[in-house]
Amino acid sequence: MSSTVKLLCLTYVLLAVAILIVVLILVNKHNKKRYGEILDTLEREKNLILNANILSELSKVESMINSKDIENKYKEWKRRFEQIKNTDVPVLTDHLIEIEDLFKTHRYKEIEPTLAKVELSIYHVKTKANYLLEEIRNLTLSEERNRETVTKLKGKYRNIINTYHESADNYRIVRKPIELQFETIDKLFSAFEVAMEKNSFGEVAKIIKALDDSINNLDIVIDEAPEIILLGVKLLPKKMSDIGSIYGKMIKEGYNLDYLAIEYNINEAEKKIADVFDRLNVLNLEDSSLELKTMSTYFDSIYNDFDKEKLAKKSFTELGNQLATKTTKMAKMASNLTSKLGEIKDNYSLSDEDLKGLNIIEVSIKGIMEDYDMIIDQAKKKKHAFSRLNKDMQQLNVRLIKEEDKLDSVLKIINECRQDETRAYDQLDEIKSLLASSKEKINSYKLPLVPKKYYVELSEATEAVNDMIKELDKRPLDVETLNTRVDTARDLTLKLYKTTNEIVKTASMSEHAIVYGNRYRSTNPRVHEGLKNAENQFFRGCFKASLEDAINAINIVEPGIHERLLRESKIDYNKNS
Repeated sequence: MSSTVKLLCLTYVLLAVAILIVVLILVNKHNKKRYGEILDTLEREKNLILNANILSELSKVESMINSKDIENKYKEWKRRFEQIKNTDVPVLTDHLIEIEDLFKTHRYKEIEPTLAKVELSIYHVKTKANYLLEEIRNLTLSEERNRETVTKLKGKYRNIINTYHESADNYRIVRKPIELQFETIDKLFSAFEVAMEKNSFGEVAKIIKALDDSINNLDIVIDEAPEIILLGVKLLPKKMSDIGSIYGKMIKEGYNLDYLAIEYNINEAEKKIADVFDRLNVLNLEDSSLELKTMSTYFDSIYNDFDKEKLAKKSFTELGNQLATKTTKMAKMASNLTSKLGEIKDNYSLSDEDLKGLNIIEVSIKGIMEDYDMIIDQAKKKKHAFSRLNKDMQQLNVRLIKEEDKLDSVLKIINECRQDETRAYDQLDEIKSLLASSKEKINSYKLPLVPKKYYVELSEATEAVNDMIKELDKRPLDVETLNTRVDTARDLTLKLYKTTNEIVKTASMSEHAIVYGNRYRSTNPRVHEGLKNAENQFFRGCFKASLEDAINAINIVEPGIHERLLRESKIDYNKNS
């Protein structure tokens, strides 16, 4: 190895050693500073444990000793202070010296657990000292706290007295117990001053508790008593008297109000009111206001119950009258239908399905009438309240409506049969009149030949009318078949009537056209030939073809003649009609 390399290696080694030394120095310096600060903090906290406040408070207690109880407390607190001062704090000092020795000898690994132990010990001793100071102050500061508490109670008490005197008439029923309570509270305030002078702090606490309870209770009495007196003396007795009067009047008018138990509830309310005032005389208002308000709400609801019963009676009477009238009418209708059931079946072909339940309807209506009589009897004997009787009557009415619907259904079927029969007779007269009109019209025109179509339709219409008459004569009458016969006869007769009008109208127009075209016969052979063909068609009964030939012939010499002839023929036709 060359000398240069050796020199470099040596340089690096020296440099590393130098860095290590610097690091150790810095670490040691840091630890020294850190642990130094920790030791200073612990030392400061230890020194603060025995602050001057404890000695000062103990001196106050010593000057307050005027009883064995306070003397014993003073001795106990002093003993505990001496223990902290002479035992606990020196131990903490030894622990701190031990940590300092460890620090100086650089035994850092042993410092950390020792530090944790010392911190815990300092916290423990500090807590003991603070707790001791708090106990001592509870006594030394009790006078100030007690007087502050009593001052607040006196302020509240003065407000109560002012409220009482401003409206003393509102408390006349409980004036005596309230004023006795005032005297008791005044005595307690005097007792408090005596106890404070004697430093009888145990007795003071009891007096303050008694004052707090008495004044708070009296505050409740002053606040709630007027309302309780108003409810119990005026409002509730008036409501009970009013309700009793209404109750008696309604009973005489036939109402059954047993379910309301009015008399029993009034008696119970009177007992509760008496109990409330017994408790009020000893200034015990527990739940009194709530009880009286509950009773007031209950009696208010009784007025609603009375109104409901009156409305129920009115509804019961009106519905009962309606139901009586309706049941009588329906019973008569059902009885008449049942008695004529054979006649109805003889007259009309009705299925058992159409008339089913008619006997059941009659029986059901009789059952409803019996139940109605029973409800009316219960009302007369005052067996139930009208609110219940009205519900029973409403249910009975629902049953009657169902039977009414069934009866209406049967009546509808029978009436429809009768109406269809009546309508058929009315239409028969119309159809016959239409048929006669068709015959008269075809005969009124002296046609050389009536088309075969007319006779075919006349035969069909006549046959349909005869079938309709036969159907009307049948018994029992099948209405469905009858309606079919009526529709057929009407349609065929209308068809014949329309055909008759077309034949007559076409023949009239053809005849008119031939007459009109005769003026051109002598001057135009083609017109003559066309009119001759039209005449031949006319006498063969082919009136439409005749009309076409005549118009075509005339159109040779007089174009556009078709529309004018049509207008003129329509006018003439209407006159003839």
